[in-house]
Amino acid sequence: MNFSCSDEQLAIAELAKQIMSDKATQERMTELEKSEGPRFDPDLWREVAKSGVLGIAVPEEFGGAGMGFFELSLIAEQVGRTTAPIPLIETAVMAALAIEKYGSEAQKQATLPPLTKGEIIMTAALVEEGADPEVPETRAIADGDGFKLSGCKICVPAGDLANLVLVPARTADDRLGIFLVDPTSSGCTVIALETTSDQPEAQIEFDGVEVGADALLGSFEQGAEILLFITERTNAALCSLALGVCEEALRLTADYTKGREQFGQAIATFQAVGQRAADAFIDTEAIRLTSWQAAWRLAQGLPAASQIATAKVWAAEAGHRVVHTATHLHGGMGVDKDYPLFRYFTYARQLGLTLGGPTSHLIKLGKMLAAGTA
Repeated sequence: MNFSCSDEQLAIAELAKQIMSDKATQERMTELEKSEGPRFDPDLWREVAKSGVLGIAVPEEFGGAGMGFFELSLIAEQVGRTTAPIPLIETAVMAALAIEKYGSEAQKQATLPPLTKGEIIMTAALVEEGADPEVPETRAIADGDGFKLSGCKICVPAGDLANLVLVPARTADDRLGIFLVDPTSSGCTVIALETTSDQPEAQIEFDGVEVGADALLGSFEQGAEILLFITERTNAALCSLALGVCEEALRLTADYTKGREQFGQAIATFQAVGQRAADAFIDTEAIRLTSWQAAWRLAQGLPAASQIATAKVWAAEAGHRVVHTATHLHGGMGVDKDYPLFRYFTYARQLGLTLGGPTSHLIKLGKMLAAGTA
């Protein structure tokens, strides 16, 4: 069985790697992190759009490359490898994929061509305090031909950057709908949140926000299906991000331990250091295998619930081990914020907990095993 990527897929990954490496430098990251406003690089965003990387999974009729989710996951890996300050996952995965599959022609025309040009940022507001992401408590009350949305979403990635937000909400008769909402609408309040990783997130409050019937994505009958579509692909993309984060943390560690000397020799030659580095390498390869499997099954239209849960457990638990090892082997350098490793440590921890930590995904796996569906 051939587990390698095609030449075309490798070329896409290499293009993304080159752009991210050239533009998302240590100096540029430091400059952005010390400036006012969210951690976002508009120049890099435009460059990613110009190269065609941003629209890689958008159909050709809307200006994209017409490729699939696996290619998108390879790009996400490079975003993680550089901790690039762009909302690629939020826009291209959390929002665009669902709009392309379930949206009306008008919704597609309004969002997908601007996406390929880097003229729009989108996201999905999936998290509510104390609620399961798949069972939202935000309400959509019928109002004439449209609806009024009321509720509060937290930890919305790129929420303070977005021009459009996908908002799951329930009607009075408990039907689930996904609504396309302009965050500048009357009654909508966006509050930027401070995160340990400096990744931009927001709390978005909806107080009778009016939306038309044309804001509904798909239909109410498809609501649960669309929400599952979004959460599955988001979780798989988070695993791809985690893979890139761990790859670079491991590379930084290898370079550091080869150059750091104690007792007249590089610490990389010490048995205990080598063993920990080897374990981190094995963990990183396990994240690669499980994340690729999940992404490939989604790209092929195959059931992937158990594979996504497995990948998320590895991304969270093994990712935690990798960045902890990297920090420990760096010694004091590992906690120096003028050295890039700290970004990978905080980002890995955030990725592991986003949309549920390892325990919640192990519970899902247990239920699937008990039901014989895993």
